[in-house]
Amino acid sequence: MPLAGKGMLLTSMDIDPSDEAEFNRWYDREHLEERVAIEGFLEARRYIAHQGAPKYLSLYSTETFEVLLSPAYRTALANQTERSKANIARFENMIRGVARITISRGQGRGAALGIIRLRPSAGDEAKLRAALHDALDPGSLDGIISMHLIENDAALSKPLTDNPAAADPGAGDWFVLIDATDVNAIPAAIAARLGGFKSLVISTGVYRLMWDLAKSDLPA
Repeated sequence: MPLAGKGMLLTSMDIDPSDEAEFNRWYDREHLEERVAIEGFLEARRYIAHQGAPKYLSLYSTETFEVLLSPAYRTALANQTERSKANIARFENMIRGVARITISRGQGRGAALGIIRLRPSAGDEAKLRAALHDALDPGSLDGIISMHLIENDAALSKPLTDNPAAADPGAGDWFVLIDATDVNAIPAAIAARLGGFKSLVISTGVYRLMWDLAKSDLPA
């Protein structure tokens, strides 16, 4: 299974250009390490949009889905640094998915990522999951390393910047992730493997890897 662990936290956001330098310093020098250091978190990857929105995307893998419900993670959310609070308050168009990794096929991770947001029809989840398992086989697709499905928990997937009591029709959405060697390989892979799911597609994007951080990279 190329994706580490069984759980994933997905965050994506835009940031005003006037705040972007500080936002990136915070993410690169504080936030990623702080999150990866939480018990049960395994690694994080940071991306910037090549095509699509929001501009920034991060993926955090966890040992189990339950890590994202754990006291350690809840404590981290409840005790943000002042710098974190200031930067989070500046997020625009935030997406936050607390998800289970349900399909992960192929081998390894790539320098480019395709992301397709799907909205399953109620009652059709099992059928859709089975169909995607067959579709998400990298096989002989040029430049495609691995393909994955993550399924948001609708009750937990709320942007930190939103009113937690507000309804969010997209909270239970699913995301297909396509790891590729180059951004140019992704459109052909989407057409070849996901063309039959067009009616469920909410959005698509192509991202370039900025950097990644694993638990083993942290100071002992």
